[in-house]
Amino acid sequence: MNSTASPSPQRFLTGITTTGTPHLGNFVGSIRPSVAASRLPGVQSFYFLADYHALIKCDDPARIQRSTLEIAASWLAAGLDPERVMFYRQSDIPEIPELTWLLACVTGKGVLNRAHAYKASVDKNEAAGNDPDADVTAGLFMYPVLMGADILMFKAHKVPVGRDQIQHIEMARDMAQHFNHLYGEHLVPPEAQIEESVALLPGLDGRKMSKSYDNTIPLFTPREQLRKLIAGIVTDSRAPGEAKDTEGSALFQIYQAFASEPETAGLRQAYADGIGWGDAKQMLFERIDQEVAPMREQYQALIGHPQKIEALLQAGAEKARAVATPFMGELRRAVGLRNLGTAAPAAARGKAAKAASPAFKQYREKDGRFYFKLLDAEAQLLLQSQGFDSPRDAALAIGQLQKEGLAALAGLNDKLEKAVGITDSQLDSALKFFAPEES
Repeated sequence: MNSTASPSPQRFLTGITTTGTPHLGNFVGSIRPSVAASRLPGVQSFYFLADYHALIKCDDPARIQRSTLEIAASWLAAGLDPERVMFYRQSDIPEIPELTWLLACVTGKGVLNRAHAYKASVDKNEAAGNDPDADVTAGLFMYPVLMGADILMFKAHKVPVGRDQIQHIEMARDMAQHFNHLYGEHLVPPEAQIEESVALLPGLDGRKMSKSYDNTIPLFTPREQLRKLIAGIVTDSRAPGEAKDTEGSALFQIYQAFASEPETAGLRQAYADGIGWGDAKQMLFERIDQEVAPMREQYQALIGHPQKIEALLQAGAEKARAVATPFMGELRRAVGLRNLGTAAPAAARGKAAKAASPAFKQYREKDGRFYFKLLDAEAQLLLQSQGFDSPRDAALAIGQLQKEGLAALAGLNDKLEKAVGITDSQLDSALKFFAPEES
């Protein structure tokens, strides 16, 4: 095996807050394109149910639990493959709130003062003549830090977001850069991937489809209820036979989000020819139901067996923690939460050299297998693994090396290869840095 490795694949991360029932707008704007993106080659995708975030907005435990079930079932019914991606529940990863605290300690209050959600609450209070922080929880104020931890924990390179979320990605970049400046290059500054082409679906009243406007069409509502809701879409008073405008027509925009180009062209011509609104709504109903019906059946089967979804989320948490746990150990050591019997790196005497410490780097190759390498404080390759079938197996091998040091090499001999010219003494020195704390 060569002693060098190819670059890690691009990591994409998406979170879904568990406070409501998915609707057609969520499907078109997030679920469908994200499922398609998860199938791209050379990409590692992370999808999580953001139930900690839900606590900021919702104090109804039953609603959060039900929403978690419905959103998980929706993603799975839409084709998300938990074997291909990391699919997990945020609250199952205790390393995320721990990282939130580390990031809180390097994030200025002034930065958080400028967060859009917090500023909106302050502006609303001031306009009403109330105390600026009336009803503002620490959770709302700290929301960007928790989001930063979600992203930075898994070294996500890209985070698909709408333009209203760019600020949070920029904040996460700032957190990563500030942490790295103090403690070394551990965190990956993420980039926002702007979803310019994602449709903002109109709702029943023509405004953006949103729970806030109570104008949504639930994604997996029963067939006859779907027909009834579509019949209620607001249209103008033009009669059958009168030409109709596609511009500004909520019905046409929703149809376009589900139809092919030839189908859309057909409805556009029908508008020009004066199609009646009842017939146009029937066309929309049939087109949506054509795509949703197979998924609806799968969704109902999943909703009826919540323990099956729970098992998938637990399996996803195990995979995610196989990445998060050793990385959190690395970050703890970086900030000084270390075994007292382990000498601090000599480089710790100077801020610029605080980064100088050995590090394990995990990645996935194009062959679909999982690898890691051990680098010394100067980023020189010491040890290279062969491929493992799962990230958990790779993480277990790393854990064994961190716990047992050189003694672990005998049991892992067929899975590891020392870099050319590296001695046991060099390896021993690097592995001692990871020695576990003694109880």
